[in-house]
Amino acid sequence: MIKFKKLSYILILLVLIASCRQDQVEQTTTTFQRTLELNPDRYNVAFLIMDGVYNTELTAPYDIFQHTIFRDSIKSMNTFLVANTLDPITAFEGNRYLPDFDYTQDDLPDIDILVVPSAEHHLDTDLEDTVMLNFVKEVAKDALFVTSHCDGAFVLAEAGLLDNYWSTTFPSDIPKYRKRYPQLKVKEDVWIVHDGKFITSAGGARSFEAALYVTELLYGSKVAKRIAKGLVIDWDLNEVPKFLNLNVSISRENK
Repeated sequence: MIKFKKLSYILILLVLIASCRQDQVEQTTTTFQRTLELNPDRYNVAFLIMDGVYNTELTAPYDIFQHTIFRDSIKSMNTFLVANTLDPITAFEGNRYLPDFDYTQDDLPDIDILVVPSAEHHLDTDLEDTVMLNFVKEVAKDALFVTSHCDGAFVLAEAGLLDNYWSTTFPSDIPKYRKRYPQLKVKEDVWIVHDGKFITSAGGARSFEAALYVTELLYGSKVAKRIAKGLVIDWDLNEVPKFLNLNVSISRENK
């Protein structure tokens, strides 16, 4: 009987410890959400994430854009993650990311640049998510740029944003892209396509070049090369396979 009581006390203690740890995790998450501060003098760059997001298409542009804060005398970038939840998002590779904003219920700041990385279901079930597609369409109305990497272009196309613009996507998915969206003007054998406010890329490691292209567009080649050098990337825009159809004027923030 004494041994049974001891065992019961131990089990109760373990339950209490587990409960306390869960409370600590929830408190930590809440604290993180509430301590995000956006500098009002920077561009707001939102990264749209969802379960199955691919690491490279997310972290490559995030890395490039976040590094703008270390350059002097430019209008640098606030970088943050948006999703349809504040719960952790699990990447295709298993990493877990904590969103900064839930676009279904939070009051989001004005978004200057929307980044749509590729995700596991961007060719099927994600394209049925009308809430997400409507969010993308709404942001695109006032954004300076809307960018996609790899199959993120399918989201922009499904939202009807690319009907009058040139675009590209992951090389081996171009046949599927053409078949699903026969009305689109599609470029092959390039890493980057920029038409109007829309910048699409082949994705993968080329996501670095696409983000550096946006950086050079805004800040000039000197800043882009300094950021690339800090990340040990050889950067020369003249060497990048690209298609540019610039029908908007962009003023560089180099002040």
